[in-house]
Amino acid sequence: MTTRNEHPILHGLAALVGVAVAIGLLFGAGTLVVTKGLGLGSGGSGEASDPEAGDASMYLPKPTKKETATGPLVSLAPGEEETPGSTGSPQAQTGIVLQAGQTSVAPMQQIDLSGSYAGGDGAILQVQRFEGGSWRDFPVTAQVSGGQFTTYIQTGQTGENKFRMADTDSGAASNEVTVTIG
Repeated sequence: MTTRNEHPILHGLAALVGVAVAIGLLFGAGTLVVTKGLGLGSGGSGEASDPEAGDASMYLPKPTKKETATGPLVSLAPGEEETPGSTGSPQAQTGIVLQAGQTSVAPMQQIDLSGSYAGGDGAILQVQRFEGGSWRDFPVTAQVSGGQFTTYIQTGQTGENKFRMADTDSGAASNEVTVTIG
């Protein structure tokens, strides 16, 4: 009588590997057919597509420099005149006007900041607080839309706090507002 040394575990593993390879090939071929049918993965060069070639569905345009205003940023009411030699207020020079919705709040209570920025559409304004003799960035920004901006802040620093808005591109700053926390 001859005994055959059969290894059922090895045969089972070989069968599992064979089935896994077959399923992987079918899945890969199906994925390839679907992506080609949907138009995904076209190009294949690994380079960014050219938006003018018509094969891109979304692209970011190249940034361009904003034109700076050459005339006055604030119009005077009829009959008003600027006195010679006067520099005007900071907001008249920059066009950023800031208002605080509250003048006194409890610690960590919401302080609404809003205002206007003539000619500043799209600009990002950084909230700044006056600390230790200089203006320091506060971790809040606002975007100008339609010449207007609005945001809110919260702080636990008690006492008088002075805030302003600064354009992150030009560095232009608004008037300051004072809010008492306590």
